[in-house]
Amino acid sequence: LGFRGEALPSMASISRFQLTTRPREADEGLRLQIEGGKMLEASPIGCAPGTSIEVADLFFNVPARRKFLKSTATESAHVTDVCQRAALAHPDLRLTLTRDGRKTREFLPVPTWFERAGQVIGDTDLVQIEEQRGPVAVRAALSAPEQARSGAQGLHVLVNGRPVRERALSRSIAFAYGSVIPPGRFPVGVVHIEVDHTEVDVNVHPQKAEVRFSRGREVHDSLTRMLAAQLGTRAWEG
Repeated sequence: LGFRGEALPSMASISRFQLTTRPREADEGLRLQIEGGKMLEASPIGCAPGTSIEVADLFFNVPARRKFLKSTATESAHVTDVCQRAALAHPDLRLTLTRDGRKTREFLPVPTWFERAGQVIGDTDLVQIEEQRGPVAVRAALSAPEQARSGAQGLHVLVNGRPVRERALSRSIAFAYGSVIPPGRFPVGVVHIEVDHTEVDVNVHPQKAEVRFSRGREVHDSLTRMLAAQLGTRAWEG
């Protein structure tokens, strides 16, 4: 789902780590059990095709790092956010989130990105927008202006299927609402932006959370104009 392969050894070195994997064409899978970076077991196993990774007791062997963790509620919110962003990027996947043995969220596979947006956003009326302007294509599911929030946490932006936290993109989306959303407030919703991959640099942030466009002004202008055209003609009618 987008994290780089070299992250796996780092994860395994500070946790009780289990990886189970099986290529679709293989007759059996492989299970690796690693504790604090030490291999405990590598054994064949019968399992479904695909890969699952379990990470338990994070930082058990390096307790000094635990002081950098926030409260349980804050860390749980971060995990939920990661799952939501993965669900938005891959509507064909089933994702289940459990906490203390209790299921808290489940995203069942759906055929369209718009249905997935509805699953993630929840009890909010969303307007569907699909437009293209030159090299920039946009698919958006956005809320009414009265549901705007003071922060952009409720606005999910994906570029070429990659979830990003790009303040400038969020401002361009809010700007498309015109005067009905005051400065500093942002709509709730999901916006997928598609551009040629050669126009996007995804290596400007250690966590891949930001992107840079080679023609940034053109992308932002096209995004605002496409959304504004739809928001101004039919979004809030009735």
